Amino acid sequence: MHDVGAAFAAAFRLIGEGDAAFFAIVGLSLRVTLTAVAIAALIGLPLGAGLAIARFPGRSAVIVAVNALMGLPPVVAGLILFLILSRSGPLGGLGWLYTPRAMIAAQALLVLPIVVALTRQTIEDLWSEYREHLASLGLTGRRAIPTLLWDARFSLATALLAGFGRASAEVGAVLIVGGNIAGATRTMTTAITLETSKGDLPLALGLGLVLLALTLAINAAAFGASRVGARVAGAT
Repeated sequence: MHDVGAAFAAAFRLIGEGDAAFFAIVGLSLRVTLTAVAIAALIGLPLGAGLAIARFPGRSAVIVAVNALMGLPPVVAGLILFLILSRSGPLGGLGWLYTPRAMIAAQALLVLPIVVALTRQTIEDLWSEYREHLASLGLTGRRAIPTLLWDARFSLATALLAGFGRASAEVGAVLIVGGNIAGATRTMTTAITLETSKGDLPLALGLGLVLLALTLAINAAAFGASRVGARVAGAT
């Protein structure tokens, strides 16, 4: 018990004293995850909205595939990206392997199906409710997508926060394509894994506490966004 208590005390000291190496890991983790979520949002929001209102042969199969990809194992995503970015792969010339760019790509690959699937469900419900009204305003097909996305912004914020939570807690994919290189590609999750195996509990616990606080903040933000969205919907 004494060793555990001492480890927690040392972990709080790392956080409180602003240890440079500690916060470099935290900063890289946040930068990688935020960039990945932003990329997934730019691609996934319009793609999900388009899937919601479009009608074409095989649409149901596409929806099933997107929903299935929400559960894509991170190590599989990492392996696929590793093969693509390796020296003999089709994008090996980019030189992204074992860099933050590869980690961003891996996390974006994991978050994208979540954003597309949740956006599709949200926009499809909204489209079925307001389709006739939007059509009377001349907003049909793709022209309705910006309006639908704006009206669903609070629900979609929750979807993006869900994607952020998935990416921030990810280990396997970023470990495969990033390599967990100290000072270059070491994130909170990969550092926790490594430092725990080495027996460096203070650093692992400190990073774990920050990750736990981040998870709580994400859930609080998602709850707040849903409450605000419900109030706005009730007001209209």
